[in-house]
Amino acid sequence: MGNGNRPTPEFRREAVRLALTSGRTRREIADDLGIGLSTLTRWLSQERDAGEPSEAPVDVHAELKRLRRENAVLKQERDILKKAAAFFAKEGSR
Repeated sequence: MGNGNRPTPEFRREAVRLALTSGRTRREIADDLGIGLSTLTRWLSQERDAGEPSEAPVDVHAELKRLRRENAVLKQERDILKKAAAFFAKEGSR
């Protein structure tokens, strides 16, 4: 953000979702998204005042299944990168 463009409603919803569910601080999320902390705080306040979630209810079981699948893929990618790093470190020492 920060380039004068207005954030899309989808961007705002995702920022609010991250702030509510990621376990990270609001400041970290705001910095990562390139928005001001006060902006994120205002969006969270507006979401709370709306009283209703801005998205349709999520099928919790489907979301859990998707996240577990994504987690497995990320673990595989991490393990591959660890092996590659060890291989190249060993090759570089020769």
